[in-house]
Amino acid sequence: MRVIGFMILRNGVKMDYPFQEAIRSALPICTQFHIAVGQSEDETKERLYALQDSRLVIHDSEWDLTLRRGGAVLAEETNKLLSYLPEADWFLYLQADEVLHEEDYKPLEEAMYRWKENPRVEGLVFDYLHFYGSYRWVGASRKWYRREVRAIKPLPDIHAYRDAQGFRRNGRKLRVKSANARIFHYGWVRPPERQREKLSQLHRYWHEDSWVEKTLPEKFVYDGNDLLAPFTGTHPAVMKERIATETWEFSYDPVRVQLPLRTRLLHWIEEKTGWRPGEFRNYRLI
Repeated sequence: MRVIGFMILRNGVKMDYPFQEAIRSALPICTQFHIAVGQSEDETKERLYALQDSRLVIHDSEWDLTLRRGGAVLAEETNKLLSYLPEADWFLYLQADEVLHEEDYKPLEEAMYRWKENPRVEGLVFDYLHFYGSYRWVGASRKWYRREVRAIKPLPDIHAYRDAQGFRRNGRKLRVKSANARIFHYGWVRPPERQREKLSQLHRYWHEDSWVEKTLPEKFVYDGNDLLAPFTGTHPAVMKERIATETWEFSYDPVRVQLPLRTRLLHWIEEKTGWRPGEFRNYRLI
């Protein structure tokens, strides 16, 4: 089975993305891994070459930073990279802060084998763990999406949707099965000053510079007024060194969380039934 991984990347070092860990987590199941690197003001490309893996294929790309509305530049770059990818049974897409766990390789490969010849299945959907403020806490409220498509069939009419969080086929949602695997999302775990820098850069893919400068506070503070759950499992092995660098303080007290009555009611329904009323799903489970 031939699996091709792919990722778009720009200023990965400056934004403190765990992109090296993300790529390393995917390599054990990939024949090749393609990275499109946009114009960067840091050592992103040098860090990629430092991985020294013959399966890596690095493409230079010029991001059109005028495509800011709705993060359109991210979908544009993802679709450009999709057009470069060679033949495969599956394309595996990771964002620069998304990491696979080695415990999930076997069930993921089994799902890929099982569904690769089924024409009704167009993708695989992964379960998400969104870490917030610390490697010890994960988001548990409705604002964190629970699943998203990260493996797709190599079909020419599948394209990145909106800001490339997911994919569509000729404008409709993909028909998917479960990947039986997790995505460890580390987009909200880094020192507060690095998180502010990351948000300052990232918001510029959606908004004008003046909006970012006016809206983003001078000092970033992680918000503790949200539903978080303690993480009691294991992190991917590739994250060990990065996790050891957590030296900043993140204080979270669930007793002090104050949420609107409607939010608390919806959370209670989800806890009791597993159903999330009004949940947006960018895919269709079959």
